[in-house]
Amino acid sequence: MKSLIGNNWVDSKDGKVIEVMNPATNELVDTVPSLTEEQVNEAVQIAKKAQKAWEQVPLHERCDVLSRFAELVKRDSEKLAMLLSKETGKPIKEARAEIANIQIGVPAYVERAKHDYGNLVYRGSEKGQENTIQYTIQQPLGVVVAIIPFNFPSDIFINKVPPALIMGNAAILKPASINPLTLTAYVELLIEAGVPYGVIQVVHGSGSVVGSALTKNKDVSIVSLTGSTAAGIDAATNCASHLAHSSLELGGNDAFILCEDGDIDLAVEETVWGRLYNTGQVCCASKRFLIQNSVKDAFIAKMIEKIKTLKFGYPQEEDTDIGCLISEDAAIEVEKQVNQTIEAGAKLVLGGKRQGAFYTPTILDQVTKEMDVAKDMEIFGPVIPIIGFDTIEEAVEIANQSIYGLSGSIITNDMNKAIKVSEQMECGGFVINGASFFRSFEQPFGGWKYSGIGNEGIMTTLREMSRTKTVILKNITK
Repeated sequence: MKSLIGNNWVDSKDGKVIEVMNPATNELVDTVPSLTEEQVNEAVQIAKKAQKAWEQVPLHERCDVLSRFAELVKRDSEKLAMLLSKETGKPIKEARAEIANIQIGVPAYVERAKHDYGNLVYRGSEKGQENTIQYTIQQPLGVVVAIIPFNFPSDIFINKVPPALIMGNAAILKPASINPLTLTAYVELLIEAGVPYGVIQVVHGSGSVVGSALTKNKDVSIVSLTGSTAAGIDAATNCASHLAHSSLELGGNDAFILCEDGDIDLAVEETVWGRLYNTGQVCCASKRFLIQNSVKDAFIAKMIEKIKTLKFGYPQEEDTDIGCLISEDAAIEVEKQVNQTIEAGAKLVLGGKRQGAFYTPTILDQVTKEMDVAKDMEIFGPVIPIIGFDTIEEAVEIANQSIYGLSGSIITNDMNKAIKVSEQMECGGFVINGASFFRSFEQPFGGWKYSGIGNEGIMTTLREMSRTKTVILKNITK
């Protein structure tokens, strides 16, 4: 595949390419160009010019174009799901579910935009304004840069590119270098649906070259980035140098609390969902398991029993429950982190084996609150570190000691306790009687502390992707 700059699908000017590999088989899936900084800046200038015409297109027509895009994705859904599975390593049934989410998210943004009526300040709200009316409108920001990570490319795309286009912006999409193919196919479908050339573009390359060039460019109005905290800080620093907006959804080390009065079977099911989905490569996955000591052994025993029923295998096989990581390097990093935690005193209960990009579901017991994994070490893989606690106050203290604050969760039958803990937890989202892996399109999703700035979702993104203008009708009724 190639990059789209203006109306041309192009290679890199210096001939450099990025090989996209199937992490499960090490087979080459395709290549994309690794663009130069000059090409990236060219894309920004094209977007700046094209956006001016696009914002003049009536809202209902822009919405119709995005609705057609959703239908085209539905038409090609099986081909797209297979491509996503091959380049990412996620089980085919998870890939199908992710592609299908286009049919939920895009129509929701379309309908929200059609019914965003602004605000009205009527006569007499303040002394001296008895004859004045104020109302607000939303106008485009300009050029939106969407930087998307590898783990959920389609889902995260939905919360960035469609709302940007609906609100009259031009969008430049930068997918992760390691698996950019599905999103590049989406750009092809956006063009087919009727998005003008220049209004949507896709650029490929490293974060250090392409990402840096985008975030430093003074004609970029907003950078919407989902990725690591380090990448987010770099992007925010670059944006601040020219007062561009930045919306950042970053790392997480979410705490999962199981109280002794909670349903252990429910906790086991939610752990499988909330930690092992996408082979543990989920920003808001539960990653620190705080289990009350009185039920810890029972929880571990049931987790071992449950994990043994799951099929761990090749992603494209229909019955695979857990696939591989995005790359062998990613699996090596997980292996390193697990070994480091064991060296610090944790006990390996299950798993801990790597073969290529595959890493077996792993349980670590006897993790203490002083260990790195109990604080700021985010393991992006299928690893369940278990930290025992005696009182709920102790659990909250351990949960809040991390620099991250994306999401959190509790399993308990005591709703009074659950609500109190939800208010005490330093995180952007909190799930009661479920794992922290919960992100509906409706909710304003975002993190506290080092987990990000801003929110994404139907309630908030359209405003993030536009400017509020107040129009004052002074003395209109005088």
